[in-house]
Amino acid sequence: MMGKLGVVIVAAGKGSRMRTAESKQYLPLGGKPILVHTLETWNRLEEVDSIVLVVGENDLSRCQAYIEQYGLVKVRQVIMGGEERQASVHAGLRTFSEDYEWVMVHDGVRPFVRPEQVRACLRQAMESGGAVLAVPVKDTIKVADSDGWIQSTPDRRSLWAIQTPQAFRLSSLKQAYEQAEKEGFLGTDDAMLAERIGLKVRVVEGSYENIKITTPEDLPWAEDLMRRSRERDNR
Repeated sequence: MMGKLGVVIVAAGKGSRMRTAESKQYLPLGGKPILVHTLETWNRLEEVDSIVLVVGENDLSRCQAYIEQYGLVKVRQVIMGGEERQASVHAGLRTFSEDYEWVMVHDGVRPFVRPEQVRACLRQAMESGGAVLAVPVKDTIKVADSDGWIQSTPDRRSLWAIQTPQAFRLSSLKQAYEQAEKEGFLGTDDAMLAERIGLKVRVVEGSYENIKITTPEDLPWAEDLMRRSRERDNR
């Protein structure tokens, strides 16, 4: 029997790359804010004991209203995030008591993650201590210097594009975040901080549909994915 599972949904970003007055997580998708679609997926998962939603200071009240409006009963707290994603995740981790054994961290603007992918990631974390969803890189990748000269071509077979959720034993991820804060280290994802303290993290193959809605070009793609998802559900 697994210990309690907490989930941190990070949605404190301002989304400047979207070039809209509204933050990307609150833009409408299929009649609801993008963030609500994400929260509904996690709210339905029976493995999840509670969710903490981390948002910007000015969005606390509207997100609290979403919880009531959409019946998101597993979202137990809505808290204010920090300037960087790392500070926001750390704030979320601190809300979970010691009776939580596992934690998953997920981007609020990834509404298309599938329950079976979440479960696969969690199962792998429970075996190895840490796991992340990822997809194999399709393109040839080049490493270039600051002047644009190509230095090397990594073997594409070893390259993965990392997604969320990322799953860890809660005590281990808390330790990784505390160490990074103490040393003033800023990482790009949760796994990077875990790797720094010697934790081994496994990749779990996810889906290319688990997109992060970040730029205006992503919105038509998201609408199409939403339409296909509804068609699948109606079969």
